[in-house]
Amino acid sequence: MYLALLVIFLQCSGLYTQERVFTFNTVEIKVQPSVKVKNGAPMSIVCHADISKSTDFQLKHNFTIFKDGKLVFMTVSNKGDAQYEIPMARSSDTGEYECTVEAGGKTKSSNSLHVWVTGMTKPILTAEKKEVLEGEVVKLRCELPEEVPPLYFLFRKIKMNSTPKEKLVFEPYRNFSVVEFSVEEGDNILQFDCFGRRNVKLEFESSEYSNKTLVTVREPFIKPTLNAKPSSNITEGDRIQFECSTVVARMRDIEIILQKNRTILNSVRDEKLLKYSAVATLEDSGEYLCKVEQGRASKTTKLNVVVSELFPKPILAASMSKLDENKELTLSCSISGFRKANFSILRKNSNGDIWLKNSRNLTMRVNVNDTGSYICKAEVKGIVKESRPVRINVYAPVSKPTLSVVSGLPEVVLGKPLRLICRSVMGTPPITFTFYKGNEVKKVVINDTYATFLDENIRPNDRRGYKCDARNNHSSGMKTSNILNVTVIVPIRNASLGSIPYGEVEDGSEIAFLCSVKEGSWPIHFRIFRKTDHDVLLYEKSENADRVVWHKEAMKRQDTGTYYCMASNRANVDVKSHPITISVILAAWQKGIIAAFVLIPIAGAVTLTLWWFLCKKKKAKGPSMEMSGSALATNLTSEKLTRQHNDGDYYTGSSYIEDSENHMKSTDESNENTRAS
Repeated sequence: MYLALLVIFLQCSGLYTQERVFTFNTVEIKVQPSVKVKNGAPMSIVCHADISKSTDFQLKHNFTIFKDGKLVFMTVSNKGDAQYEIPMARSSDTGEYECTVEAGGKTKSSNSLHVWVTGMTKPILTAEKKEVLEGEVVKLRCELPEEVPPLYFLFRKIKMNSTPKEKLVFEPYRNFSVVEFSVEEGDNILQFDCFGRRNVKLEFESSEYSNKTLVTVREPFIKPTLNAKPSSNITEGDRIQFECSTVVARMRDIEIILQKNRTILNSVRDEKLLKYSAVATLEDSGEYLCKVEQGRASKTTKLNVVVSELFPKPILAASMSKLDENKELTLSCSISGFRKANFSILRKNSNGDIWLKNSRNLTMRVNVNDTGSYICKAEVKGIVKESRPVRINVYAPVSKPTLSVVSGLPEVVLGKPLRLICRSVMGTPPITFTFYKGNEVKKVVINDTYATFLDENIRPNDRRGYKCDARNNHSSGMKTSNILNVTVIVPIRNASLGSIPYGEVEDGSEIAFLCSVKEGSWPIHFRIFRKTDHDVLLYEKSENADRVVWHKEAMKRQDTGTYYCMASNRANVDVKSHPITISVILAAWQKGIIAAFVLIPIAGAVTLTLWWFLCKKKKAKGPSMEMSGSALATNLTSEKLTRQHNDGDYYTGSSYIEDSENHMKSTDESNENTRAS
């Protein structure tokens, strides 16, 4: 019975569970009246959940609305819709909206929807002061109360008959901005306004202009007056006086400045009048500026002054501008159309002009130290004018030049350039140097005391000498050096080493080594070496020839080895020959002694053997004397044959030795013939 009840209960639970099944189809978000809403109009964000159910049962929905990822609205409802009401939409409500619905443990979100509240609120502009002085600043504040940063603010300063001045300010964290405008000279009644701007979806949206704010400007002082006495047209030498004045509201921090071409001539502080006087010169002609400053305020007045010339600049004339030393020079100073003046003649110097004479004329005998620039000065009524400088060059004659090789010795290695230097110890520069090779001009150089020439075309048999000329502006003309003959050194080429005899030499015999070169200037330094574990110098000699012979007496067995020679001359290049090998062999008498030592013991041994054999034969004859005559004859015949055979063997050996000696001798002769050939 209980089992039946349990089965019924489980079936009923399954049916109940099956009846409460649901699923989200979609979750949608909408904006009413549209995704673009005017600023100040009502706006509704509607979230709708489309849910399918197995049966009609109640389901609680948790609605959450986000703007730009931030929670702005949340509600719980049994219905499938929720609505977020915004009575007055503002630009701050612009953004990305998204809706999330949670029910029965399941959650689903809508797609995001961009809402744009078009239009911005009107900004409010306020000024810190309604009345300011020239030079002060106007501080302005522009605010967009209902807007959310980041925002841009643009301020405008407006005055009559002028283009407005603008300032743009970016405010990333606040909805207002503060700027300052300076009040300049000429500003009277100023108007200011502003407007805001924001960036929506890469597009700029601007507000309308704010209220206009009026600011009145007062002058702290009037524009200054500038006068010149006795007149702004004056003759040089006369005294001129400038007066600059103004009227100020308060004297504190007032300053008056007089300028000409950016140069301040005079200034006063906390005074209404400035005075400045000077003796007029031609350089005083031009525009003068009087400036009055107080704080940031500044006003200027300009005056043009013309100074007429009292007398022209003097002219200095010289009898000659280039002359020899010990010649007479005359300098004359004059003023065109004007004779009454105080003249003086001076010489220019970097440490100050050197006075020579208070006169319009100067005559002197010059030397080299008088070379320089000269001027004259003329003074009338306190006005001093200076002539243009006149350059005077005094020349000493050049000395006879010397020509030499830069490296020292008058020689050059073939294939290398020759550098010559020409010097003139005396003579006023500039000096013109001319280089010659033979009678051909090779180079012309203008310098102070020396010049160089590089000859890169050196030939082995070039016999032309070198010389140089030196001249300057002295009337004596040019001087010529002595002729310089340069030796051309030909480097060593192709050294070779030979010997007589060649290759082999008998012990104790003499050998001659010949070291020669194919080409090279004399003297040539020859050296002969033998190669061992280190090279051994055997012979060296300098010769005015292209070869050298070295006789070495009594060669020994230890002299066997490899030989080579080296040759060098003043070109300082060592040229090495190919090596040769010399073998020291036994002499003929040494061979004879060796042969004697070998053959004598052999001959003695043969003699002893023969003697022993004969003695043995004699002992064998004694017992046989009693034999028959026929037997004796037979033995004698046999002995004779035996002796003849043994003697033949000996002589054959002797003949072999003799033939061997003859064979060695012929080999030596053939070697000698080969060496001779």
